[in-house]
Order: sequence, then C-alpha cells, then structure tokens
Amino acid sequence: MNSKPGWKAGVVFLAAMFCFGMFWYLHVETYTPRRSYEHAREMCVAGDVASKASVLISNYSRDHPVFLQLSDYFWVKNQSLYELPYGTKGSEDLLMKFLALTNCYRVPPEIERLRCRRCVVVGNGHRLRNSSLGETINKYDVVIRLNNAPVHKYEKDVGNKTTMRFFYPESADFDPHLDNNPQSLMVLVPFKPLDIQWMKIILNNEKRVRKGFWKMPPIIWDVNPQNTRILNPYYMEVTATNILGCNRNQTKKTKAKPTTGMLAITFALHFCDLVHIAGFGYPASSNKKQPIHYYEKVTLKSMAVSGHNITLEAMAIKNLLHHRIIQNLTYF
Repeated sequence: MNSKPGWKAGVVFLAAMFCFGMFWYLHVETYTPRRSYEHAREMCVAGDVASKASVLISNYSRDHPVFLQLSDYFWVKNQSLYELPYGTKGSEDLLMKFLALTNCYRVPPEIERLRCRRCVVVGNGHRLRNSSLGETINKYDVVIRLNNAPVHKYEKDVGNKTTMRFFYPESADFDPHLDNNPQSLMVLVPFKPLDIQWMKIILNNEKRVRKGFWKMPPIIWDVNPQNTRILNPYYMEVTATNILGCNRNQTKKTKAKPTTGMLAITFALHFCDLVHIAGFGYPASSNKKQPIHYYEKVTLKSMAVSGHNITLEAMAIKNLLHHRIIQNLTYF
C-alpha cells in the first residue's frame, strides 16, 4: 500500500531532474562561447564579405584608402564634405603636419598581399571573461583590438596578438608595449581636431594641451611614429549613415556617434574577406550590476552619458549576423 506513493515520488523526481538537465543544457548551449572557427583559413573565400556587404550596405565601396595619407592634403586637395568625425573638412592643415611627421599610411605588406584576409574584431565585453578564446583569436591574420582593453594577464581569454588597435586620446591609457606587439599599428580614430593635435604633440614632444578632452589623455606615451595611423573618417560616416541609419542632416548633438567597436566592424567589412567578432554585446538594461567589460567593474550605467546608441548598434550587429556577413565567436 505504501509503495505506490514512493514510486510516484520517484517518477516526479526523475522528471524534475530531466527538466532541470534540459534547462541546464540549453542554457549552456546558449551561453557557451562558440569555438567552431578553428579552421577559418579553409573557410576564407576572397571577396566573400565584399559581395555580401555590397547587397546590405548602400554605396558600399572598397576604393577609399584605409588610412589617411599625405597626398590627400598636399599634392591633391581633399574634397571632404563633412567635419570630424565624419570627414576631414577644416582639419587639412593639421593633418598635413601630422602625416608629414609619420610618413606612413599603408597596412603591413605581409597583410596587404594576403589573397584572403581572415579578421577578428575583439570587443571588450564581459562575455570574453573565462571564454578561453585566446588561442583561437591568435590564429587570425588580422586581430583588431579596441581602446584600452588589456591583453596582459588576460591572454587565455583574449589572446596576445594585436595587428591593429583602434583608439582615441581619452582611451589611450594603456601601455603601448605591454598590451601590443612591436609591430602593432596604433590607429587613431579622430573625433575632433584636438585628437589629431594631441597625437602630433605626443610624437613630436611638443608642449602638452590639457584642455578640450572629456578625460585627460596621457601626456607621455611611448609609441613609434612609424606604427601610428589615422583611420579614414569615411568609415565613421558609413557606420553612422549606412549601417546605423542616422540622418546626415542631424546636428552633432543629436547624431549618435558609433562606438569604436561598431566602427571597427565597419572597417573590417571593407578590408577583410572573412570577419568574425568576439566579446560584443551589453547586459540587459535591467541588469545594473554585471560589468560591461572583461577587465573592469564598470556597469551599463556608464553608457548613459556616452552619446552612443547601443540599442541601435545591437540591431545592426544582429542584422549582419543574420545575413551571415559576419560570424560570432561568443554569444550575442
């Protein structure tokens, strides 16, 4: 008589364990970083990203120089329609002085001559923490990092190879030697003329400027001028207008500026034949405690005054993933 209740209890227990197991499995499947791109070299098809991106992005073109070059401001008059950060109008003289100082405008020849460029844009998101993606990231031809994201002490999760690092003065508070390779390109993303002036001052060891920045950039920064570049603002304009859909006629105060990460993805779409991303995405807006970066405890609250539209960017990235123009090494 007493065996039936025990039997039923056992069935209920097993069913509950099965449901819990399925929930755990699906949870892990959803949030475990994807590592199926170890053989990305075999998957790389020259021109693949370009053919897909040209369908989705209006006026898509690879005819623009990757980095700004002296000939655009010395031998030939640059006819930019927009001011920084979407163009170079009004900053020509300053750019000419800076570019004459560095005299370097191209990508490394070993990258330029690749038949098929495999690129990964490494975001700074918290989901990279404990991802163990470092070895995978190091296998790409081009590894693009963002701002002051550290490599030192995080190699297991983010790797230690850096082909290019996109930054602006206020995000340059990293050790150029500790978190980069000797030949890493330091790619300045200029948001305002003062950003170019700061870079010129640092390289030429001139009198420092301490006003005009929302956060004081480094006043001493040991970097090889031959390794510095200025990203063509063309990519900022394409990101804002053609990918995020902002109106060109919006004022500077209302036109949301793309994040460095979104800008780097746009650049990769114009430069690479295979584009993977890792560490992109923010916590849900209701999650006030989870850090947004893998290396610090800053939360989503810090983005409220950033001037970036992260909701719009998330939709853009999901659209690129949906059309398989890019692929994700982590969850999004």
